[in-house]
Amino acid sequence: MEYLYWIFYALYIIVDALVMIKVVMDNRQPAKTMTWILVLWALPVIGILLYIFFGQNTRKERLISERSLSQLTKRSMFEYIEQKDLRLPESHRPLMLLFKNQSMALPFKDNDVALYTSGYDFFPALLHAISMAQHHIHIDIYIFEDDELGNLIADTLIDRAKHGVEVRVIYDDVGCWKVKNAFYERMRNAGIDVHPFMPVKFPAFTSKANYRNHRKIVVIDGKVGFIGGMNFATRYVKGTDAQPWRDTMMRITGGAVYGLQRAFLIDWYFVDRTLITSRNYYPALEADIHNNCVAQVVTSSPVTEWPDIMQGYVRILLEAKRYVYIETPYFLPTEPVLFALRTAALAGIDVRIIIPMHSDTRVVEWASSSYIKDVIDAGVKVCLYQAGFNHSKFLVSDDSICTCGSTNVDFRSFEHNFEANVFFYDEGLALRMKKIFLKDEAVSPLATEVYAKTPFSFRRRLWASIVRLLSPLL
Repeated sequence: MEYLYWIFYALYIIVDALVMIKVVMDNRQPAKTMTWILVLWALPVIGILLYIFFGQNTRKERLISERSLSQLTKRSMFEYIEQKDLRLPESHRPLMLLFKNQSMALPFKDNDVALYTSGYDFFPALLHAISMAQHHIHIDIYIFEDDELGNLIADTLIDRAKHGVEVRVIYDDVGCWKVKNAFYERMRNAGIDVHPFMPVKFPAFTSKANYRNHRKIVVIDGKVGFIGGMNFATRYVKGTDAQPWRDTMMRITGGAVYGLQRAFLIDWYFVDRTLITSRNYYPALEADIHNNCVAQVVTSSPVTEWPDIMQGYVRILLEAKRYVYIETPYFLPTEPVLFALRTAALAGIDVRIIIPMHSDTRVVEWASSSYIKDVIDAGVKVCLYQAGFNHSKFLVSDDSICTCGSTNVDFRSFEHNFEANVFFYDEGLALRMKKIFLKDEAVSPLATEVYAKTPFSFRRRLWASIVRLLSPLL
């Protein structure tokens, strides 16, 4: 029987070598390539399974064709756009052209924005907006939990569907793994069109698990839109383990809702293969909003040629004149973002980052600690939020530009997930976002002060460095 062992061992070596060759030929960033080779070498069998599930590059043609995307874009929003006296800020024109040229993210003026920093504020506003819907409700959400809040939202959607309102819901299949299908069937039976994003079913598991729709977008009647970091889950109201959850959402009326609608309808085409282009979904803009609050809805995904949102962060950091303030629940920056953070800080820009004192994922928390030291050494001020778990994802810079959405400062958001952020070019809104940041900073001591009281042991530093090797995969 010993010869069978050697046969299987030889087969495994051949398979492992072939997988390593495939990893090399994917032409990824060298750091990510070396990480996968390390995993394949150090974790027999498990490494191959991890690569099959989370490491393969899914070509864009398998997900959504450029032709279909172009067709949807040309036949929808372009037909209905008419903006008079649109003035683009000269200081940010290159960034705006970058987004427009890469992902057709058009700038829209005349926007009114309400900010919510807790579930207690956001969900009543969301439920009220849903209850007022007359034509359609579009929801693109990462997690739609089967809990008290999730059922309350579902009940409200069912009520509107019974009144003839079109309701479409996209939820992420991996984000909602724990939610039983009966929860969504109840909505389907009431006339709501519900689809999972890229469902993962064995044996079709493979790399689909690696590319998730992390967006949080709601569009109501094409006139009101919501975007930010909150999922539909009770923890945003009750917290977890006596720890409140802090997050940021935006309610938008005005031109930017066109961009949110386009983002949703592209995702809808992907899950339903239905091309929706009617003028009913792009109604005339509110006549009573007159300002030059310019906004761009920017999406990024693994199927696009360029990492749009990551490039936006890098450009803002490198063009900043005075400050850049960032909030993110997970801090595992890609090399371009890490380089930009260090460069900005070394150039004298006031760069501050707020992350949670403790993450909801221990592995991420361990891996983050080594990155924190890197940016602190360059002069970045890292603050650790103590008043709960801060799940906010926003950036504000120089009292002139800010962005909020679903994007974390980590590899997964910048390279693997389908994400959406709104970039605003407006002093008034930037100052409001800055005020939120400073309020959070008041309950977030500097990491240098915290670490001075509880310095890392050699074992902890070694472990953090080891886990960091896996950060491109987290």
